[in-house]
Amino acid sequence: MDAWLVWLLLGLLLGTVEVFTFTAALGILGGAALLTAGAAGVGLPPPAQFAVFAVLSVLGLLLVRPLAREHLRAPQTARFGVDALVGASGHVVREVTRHDGRVRIAGEEWTARPFDEGLVIPEGTTVEVLRISGSTAFVYPGSGSWKLQ
Repeated sequence: MDAWLVWLLLGLLLGTVEVFTFTAALGILGGAALLTAGAAGVGLPPPAQFAVFAVLSVLGLLLVRPLAREHLRAPQTARFGVDALVGASGHVVREVTRHDGRVRIAGEEWTARPFDEGLVIPEGTTVEVLRISGSTAFVYPGSGSWKLQ
């Protein structure tokens, strides 16, 4: 079997394992193996191939891995899904009480309950979403005062 093919298969194997482990190290080693496959393809002898692999692996692990780990540990800056609706304004479609109610939020109708159980929010009122639990939005009359940053 040609040396470049062995390096190529090793690189693909390491890359596949990286997808399941998220360590960043195996992906870097896989990239080094793929680049070494290119070096083997142009005719470098086996000792030079191992040297290329070693140098690329060490450089990758020392330079790229710390950046990748920092990126993976960074807190999520954007809110997605129902979390993105917290702080949004809505419009009461059916009176909201502690037992029943519907609001329209971002073009979708949601089951709603007042954030303060003693409130009754009449139809047509603008409300703000303070919390989402399952498919129920907990709302409070008014808009803008509770906006999350």
